[in-house]
Amino acid sequence: MARHKSNAPPKLTQQPRKPQQSSGAERSALYARREAAKVLHTVLRGDAERRAVASIKSLVFSPSVRNKRGTFALVCETLKYLDVIKDVLEIANVLNSKWKRQEPLVYIICYDILFGKETPSIGDAEKFLMRRKDALLSGLATLLVRKKVKSVEELLDLSQLNGHIKQRYVRVNTLKMDVDSAVKELEKLYKVQKDETVPDLLVMPPGSDLHAHPLVTNGRIFLQGKGSSMVAAALQPEAGWEVIDACSAPGNKTVHLASLMKGQGKIIACELNEERVKRLEQTVKLSGATNIEVFHGDFLSLNPADPSFAKVRAILLDPSCSGSGTVTDRLDHLLPSHSADNTNYDSIRLHKLAVFQKKTLAHALSFPQVERVVYSTCSIHQIENEDVVSSVLPLASSLGFKLATPFPQWQRRGLPVFAGSEHLLRMDPVEDKEGFFIALFTKTNNLDKPKASELPEGECRGRRKRFYPFLWPKVFFRAWNGRLHGSRR
Repeated sequence: MARHKSNAPPKLTQQPRKPQQSSGAERSALYARREAAKVLHTVLRGDAERRAVASIKSLVFSPSVRNKRGTFALVCETLKYLDVIKDVLEIANVLNSKWKRQEPLVYIICYDILFGKETPSIGDAEKFLMRRKDALLSGLATLLVRKKVKSVEELLDLSQLNGHIKQRYVRVNTLKMDVDSAVKELEKLYKVQKDETVPDLLVMPPGSDLHAHPLVTNGRIFLQGKGSSMVAAALQPEAGWEVIDACSAPGNKTVHLASLMKGQGKIIACELNEERVKRLEQTVKLSGATNIEVFHGDFLSLNPADPSFAKVRAILLDPSCSGSGTVTDRLDHLLPSHSADNTNYDSIRLHKLAVFQKKTLAHALSFPQVERVVYSTCSIHQIENEDVVSSVLPLASSLGFKLATPFPQWQRRGLPVFAGSEHLLRMDPVEDKEGFFIALFTKTNNLDKPKASELPEGECRGRRKRFYPFLWPKVFFRAWNGRLHGSRR
């Protein structure tokens, strides 16, 4: 029996669809969102736990972050809209337990979906939220109705950013480059002036973006504010001295000390936090300084009577503070804790900070051969500044110290709350675009006083007990001293 050929078209076997290739721009955006989420997680966790972490700028511009500009913009914009994003997510109720554990990434992506210029298209979290875009937009519309406003802009209080136009300051690392050469190179891009106060500091127009400039990436210049640059300059360490930087990370002031000392002598850079030690070591390596020894430990654990510190001539003390003078630079005003109803927390935190600051300053003054001590904060609060200095004046006087006047030509001085406050230096957040405080203690009769080794042992013990009762036992210091020598590099 003959078979008839069918006139029907042959069946085509359907080929599996190849996954769509993502573009380089999409992959870059995906990576930027992950980097931004890591930074956001760090600052939100630190803010929730009421503990100090590196500033947003410091975290973003660390060497580990590749897409610095995109990451910085994402973090700042997400924080600016964070309250709105949280309310929208609560109204939309779209998150399951998996994504609730990754809230920083969810916040970043929601910003892109609701307010960003580009719609995210790749990534598991992005796809999950894009499938719920309509619910998110509906939640935003509901929020506007609840708040009785017509636009998202009315939900935001952007007034805190208005009028903050600050010049860009650049400090020349004279270990690698002279000031005139830096000026010549930077003038190819921007107008450059030499600062009138700090010799190796340059002033550039607001908005000058140098983060990717070769002079920055190779450590020939550092992006450092004027107040921060004045601290090491106020100490005036001489080449060949031994100096302690008591609270060193991220290390800008530390390497400035090395530059002022022409790479000679020795700087013991103390830092307790392990992550900040890594940042400090990166800064030291970038600067090219070879006279800095990083000590991963607490400055308060150092024994002033230990022979290892017998040659220390100066101490720079820039302890943890509220950062209230640089909140716009640090962008701390974007964090949840900086809300209008946070007065009680601020008061408690300031008191705790002041207790720590007094303790560390008293400790710094107790090193017998030290001749100069600088105490500085980036705070505007009297409790962290004048009150701390005033509390240690009796101890300072008994040890031969007196207040000196850093940068005599500077007009703004300490609040008139005690005799001698005119020696203190203040920077004003309005006039100088940042708040900073510097106190300089100098010892004038160091040569006239007998060394500790020349005093009777009983008197030495009495002095240590009277002026610094919380020193730890000798057994600990012997063990610590061996560890310090073993960790120096």
